Formats: sequence, structure tokens, C-alpha cells
Amino acid sequence: MNRLLNLFAVASVAATLSGAAFAAGATKAAKPDLAAGEAKASQVCVACHAIDGSRGAPSFPILQGQHPEYLVKQLHEFKSGKRKNAVMLGFASALSDDDMRNVAAFYASKKAKEGFAQNKDTVALGEKIYRGGIAAKSVPACAGCHSPNGAGIPAQYPRLGGQHADYTKAQLTAFRQGERTNSAQMSTIAANLSDKEIAALSDYIAGLH
Repeated sequence: MNRLLNLFAVASVAATLSGAAFAAGATKAAKPDLAAGEAKASQVCVACHAIDGSRGAPSFPILQGQHPEYLVKQLHEFKSGKRKNAVMLGFASALSDDDMRNVAAFYASKKAKEGFAQNKDTVALGEKIYRGGIAAKSVPACAGCHSPNGAGIPAQYPRLGGQHADYTKAQLTAFRQGERTNSAQMSTIAANLSDKEIAALSDYIAGLH
């Protein structure tokens, strides 16, 4: 009888643990709340990124259509200080994990708008670097990680196509100068790019789609 009771107790504990694990998994897999994301974005992000993350000021990134996993990663890195930006540190620090997930999903749900290059004299150079890299400088083709049309690879590499040239230029320069350090790969690549190459590449990416 005691043996049966012990077996029943063990089974009950196992069932409880299994249920807890299932509940945790269900919570993790729960779909983001787009309405909550929109509400939070309208409170916290709208001043710099516009309500839908679209083409606002060129010094701020376009978030519309960006991979949600990438956005969440950047928000966590702003919050932890791994990616340094005093303004974003303040905003990200006020967001919970659910807030980040919801806001990222909201921006990702919006269709990214096409941009355009402005300097016809450097388009050829920008395209050459983006699609073929610079072998002599050990600079790989951007298309290898960010895809030929700039769509990027979810969770790993961000969407670049249509991004503001000013913003892309600022980030590449920050990587090169050691001011942005949350990607060793990009720091290594940017270190081998000249001002002219960064400007040409950034302008080309702005019109990529």
C-alpha cells in the first residue's frame, strides 16, 4: 500500500512539473500583442520613429518591416548597455520583455516603404561593395548576410533595404570608430571602409529593394 502511495506521489510531482513546463512553454510561444505594442509605441517611440516606424527623420532608423527578433535583441542590448546610446538606454530601461516583444512585432507587421539613392555618382561603387565586397580589404559582400535585396535574415541580420542613408552611414562610422561595439563582425568590416566607401554604400542601401 505504501509503495502505491509513493508511486502516486512521484507521479503527481511529475505531472505538476510537466504542467509547469508546458505552461512556461505556452507563455513563451504566446503570440505578441500588436495592440499593446502599438499603444506602447505611441507612448514611448513615436517622437523619434513615427507611430508606425516609417520614414521619419533621417538620423533615426526606419523600424517599419524590421525583423522583430532583431528589434528585441537591440532593445535588450540598449537596456543592458551593450549597445551604447544614452537616449535609447532611458527608453529601453522602461520596457519589460513583453513590451519589447509587442513593440517589435507591431513595427514588424508594417509594410516597409521603398526609399531611393540620391547620389548617382556613387551608386556604382555602393552596388559593387554591397554585392561583391572589397577583396583587397577583406570586406565581404553585404548581400551575403543582408540578402541581395536588403531584406536581411530574421533573428540574425537586420533588414537594410530602404534604410535612411544618414542612419546607415552613422552606424557604419560608429562601428569603425569603436563607438558601437555590439557586433564584432560589423566592427571588423567597417574598420576597413573609407569615408567615401561608407557614404557610397549607405546611399546605395537607401534605394535597395
